[in-house]
Amino acid sequence: MDDMTQTFIQESEELLTQMEDALLALEAEPGDSEQINSLFRAMHTIKGAAGIFGFDPVVEFTHPVETVLDQVRSGGRELDEALAGLLLECKDHTARLVEQVTGGDGVDPELVSAGQQLLERMTGRSFARETTEPEAEPVTEASGSPFWLITLQFGSDALRNGIDPASFIRYLGNIGEIVDLMTHHDHLPKADGFDPETCYLGFDILFRSDASKQEIQAVFEFAEDDCDIRILPPAEIESTFEAMMEELPEDHTQRLGEMLLAVGAITEHELSTSLQRQVEQAASPEGDAVVPPVGEILVEQKAVSRGLVDKALDKQQRAKQKASQEASLIRVDSAKLGRLINLVGELVISNAAVKLRVEQQGLGELSELVAASEHLVEEIRDNALQLRMVQIGDTFSRFRRVVRDVSRELEKEIDLVITGGETELDKTVVEKMTDPLTHLVRNSLDHGIELPQQRLRAGKPAKGTLSLNAFHDSGHIVIQIRDDGAGLDADKIRAKAEAIGLVRPDQVMTEKEIYQLIFAPGLSTKEKASNLSGRGVGMDVVRRNIDALRGIIDIDSESGVGTTVTIHLPLTLAIIDGFMVGASGERYVIPLSMVEECVEMDSSDWELDEERRYVNLRGEVMPYLRLSEFLQIPDDGGHNRRESLVIVRIGQHKAGFVVDTLYGELQTVIKPLGRIFSGFRGISGSTVLGSGEVALILDVQGLINAATVQMQLH
Repeated sequence: MDDMTQTFIQESEELLTQMEDALLALEAEPGDSEQINSLFRAMHTIKGAAGIFGFDPVVEFTHPVETVLDQVRSGGRELDEALAGLLLECKDHTARLVEQVTGGDGVDPELVSAGQQLLERMTGRSFARETTEPEAEPVTEASGSPFWLITLQFGSDALRNGIDPASFIRYLGNIGEIVDLMTHHDHLPKADGFDPETCYLGFDILFRSDASKQEIQAVFEFAEDDCDIRILPPAEIESTFEAMMEELPEDHTQRLGEMLLAVGAITEHELSTSLQRQVEQAASPEGDAVVPPVGEILVEQKAVSRGLVDKALDKQQRAKQKASQEASLIRVDSAKLGRLINLVGELVISNAAVKLRVEQQGLGELSELVAASEHLVEEIRDNALQLRMVQIGDTFSRFRRVVRDVSRELEKEIDLVITGGETELDKTVVEKMTDPLTHLVRNSLDHGIELPQQRLRAGKPAKGTLSLNAFHDSGHIVIQIRDDGAGLDADKIRAKAEAIGLVRPDQVMTEKEIYQLIFAPGLSTKEKASNLSGRGVGMDVVRRNIDALRGIIDIDSESGVGTTVTIHLPLTLAIIDGFMVGASGERYVIPLSMVEECVEMDSSDWELDEERRYVNLRGEVMPYLRLSEFLQIPDDGGHNRRESLVIVRIGQHKAGFVVDTLYGELQTVIKPLGRIFSGFRGISGSTVLGSGEVALILDVQGLINAATVQMQLH
């Protein structure tokens, strides 16, 4: 696939996302003209780009959709709920068409047929045969025959290419009546510059006929390369000019007069006259008088309407804003960013090696240079990682469509509230979170929020609320999915878990531990499976995906009030600040953001209960682990080491790790473990130290869970 096709795919995806966002926004605020214009521009741009690339199936489908959107924009059709739903289907169908036409294997006839059926539902017209342009619906006079305005401008080489302009006009008489004809004189040169072989002809023809637009167009089929033709129904001329204005390239350097001339709303003579008037007023003795803009002069001369001038000014302003925005942005392939971050990681390792060698050789005079280099590497690292940071709001916004479609399917009334959308995290984390978030949102819609009549009986508003929130906390990003539904039924979950042998009947569990059971494979409390949930598949995948991202997931619920799912995730999966510790001669790294404090063994602040496996730190009881014992590290004989307690925290979960040595902070480049080591408990990755040795990165969440279980068993 070439770069241009890839660009078309990316831009189409962005435009279709804008279209979906605009449709969902219009459901909340009907009549928003800017959103309606955004809809039209998105579909029009995709159609135009597809035409350039020769993707005819996309053009044939999007053109009628664009026509409907133009009717909405001009007030000829109301954008009601039914039409909004059909346009969302059109958006999805366009995405499938783009995928197939760019795949190189052609378009599935069944997909084309589905598109024709969708267009028929939306327009009420038959699309049994493929058309490149829908028939216009001209205003009909009392005689029953509609009037068409045909504007022709033949190219300068038309005569040289054997084109006879008069023959086409004569042929028009075979399919209708030429009511009036006006010849354009704008392109005629002065006598001394006249070339008898050059064609300067152009016409405006008022034509009455029952012929379709395609039949009129066919008259000029053999002159299409040498003739600029426009076929316009008179009643739609103004709206057509507006549509053509939107079709102009968004060139911020283009002047208003040039834009009006480009769409045929004014002639060159009218433009030159208005410019001449400007010059005269500027040169008049009343020099202090304000010179009116060209648009004002054209409106005053009745050459063009005020509405069309305003439309041109609006497009001009949008083009300037877009140019300003594009000047400050550049599109970069994410793979290139990935390679940059990998190189920065190697730079971190190399810098650590230099620092270690300087310390070993006792080169104190270089320590200041090494410290400055280390600071610069940190700056480069932070800026490189920032390049791959994206706002999570774009991901959240995708769920507006999910909530809309699912609530209608389930006959529920649900509002989606998004906060914290500006919160940023690594693009790779965002991409891997889309599926888990989709599962959780659908679960809240299906299991959590009740039907309107049930909510009213419970004294709640008929319309439920689903909230998505994101914020930063101690080097992590926290994502919350909250609903105001019925809440989780702990007794029901427990009974189901016992029925499938997941827990023993005599096993003591807290309510929060029972809630965690919903992430077990095969567990569902729903009595009847639906298209959305109820088969016990999905929530275990959610837990697995979040674990793979080194994150944790918590559930809080109150019966009759609602449920909150809280996810803690690392900001990035590439380079972190770490804290290195030692156990039985081996070195391990803990993400620094998870380290709360370190306490020496001889401190009176903490007390270790070896039998019941907990530590009491200043009155706070928490589980603990001896790293060397849990990781089964052979004793290296260092019996005189002073033990320390490292307190770690993720969200509301705390634990203590007993270690032999505290080495301190270091920049850590995360290297994934090979598949052969993937089953190691308590280890999530590795890093290369400045000495060239490998240190393992601890899976803090897994160790906290293991410590908690160990304490409960004792």
